[in-house]
Amino acid sequence: MIIVGIDAHSRSHAAAAIDEQGRLIEGIDIDAGVRGLERLGAWLETLPQPRLVAIENARGYGLAIVRRLLAQGEELVDVPASLTCDGRRGSGQRGKHDQGDALVIARIGLRDRERLPRLDASVLDDELKLLVDARDQLIVEAGRWRNRVHALLRVAAPGYQAKTGALASAGNVRRARSIARRAAQHDPTRGRLALQALDRLAALERDADGLEQEIKDLLKTRGCTHLLAIRGVGPIVAAKILGETRGIGRFRSAPAYAAHTGTAPVPASSGRVQRHRLNRGGNRQLNRALYTIAMVQARWEPAARIYLEHKIGEGKSAAEARRCLKRHLSNVVYRALLADQEARGLT
Repeated sequence: MIIVGIDAHSRSHAAAAIDEQGRLIEGIDIDAGVRGLERLGAWLETLPQPRLVAIENARGYGLAIVRRLLAQGEELVDVPASLTCDGRRGSGQRGKHDQGDALVIARIGLRDRERLPRLDASVLDDELKLLVDARDQLIVEAGRWRNRVHALLRVAAPGYQAKTGALASAGNVRRARSIARRAAQHDPTRGRLALQALDRLAALERDADGLEQEIKDLLKTRGCTHLLAIRGVGPIVAAKILGETRGIGRFRSAPAYAAHTGTAPVPASSGRVQRHRLNRGGNRQLNRALYTIAMVQARWEPAARIYLEHKIGEGKSAAEARRCLKRHLSNVVYRALLADQEARGLT
């Protein structure tokens, strides 16, 4: 087998190919543009099969390489920068240069090829994370402008909320706009500022809706049938889970995934006293997504309601019972992600 190591940077990339004894066959330096990626792909195809490509910084500067080589059908693994740093120290290499790092990465790929995480289509879930994060920011910003409208109309048009409510629907926003126009006749400054704030609110909500549609379209190409089949998992929650998980293959087991989601309780036992404390670590965005699922299931899923009642019957508080449910749901999500991965023909 030929192992190729790639050291990716913002303006250029270095690649080195070795044989199974770790001996250098050939190296190449390319620029980071489209022509450079085409040159890299053509160079790889001159190397004999089977071959494995090990990439450092695969989800950063190496993402464009991953896209190109996945489309070409290459087998890819991700090499953490910490391993490259350790390998550089152990190689006897003096100083740091890109070809030397590419050689170190290739030898790590040779040594750890069975343990390094495989790179597949799930690496593109980073796009989902970007879209979800951008939508979340728009929702937060829209909330600020909504509060601004309330602050202005509370003075300029007392009692307006009987007609507009919390400005949570397009119809209520239209009614607030009419109220602001009338208020501008006797309070020009607040009326005008309220209209401007309503315009900004409407623009933010349109942008958020556009991102939500983009997320839905991307999920259709992603293949996440099992994940979406879980009660409480809609497009936004599914996209958040996929984007924050960044490939279920990174996790060796359901307990490892639970530790990552922050749903695995932390042991806090001493002597005969066996107890656990709340885990405040892990990925809090994933934890939040599991909380959303738990709240939906607690209301609409009979099995979840029975589970919660059973835990409360054991003497747990309602909050502790919900944490137990989140821990169980972490396993459910883990299995669904694995099933979707298998359905896409990935291992």
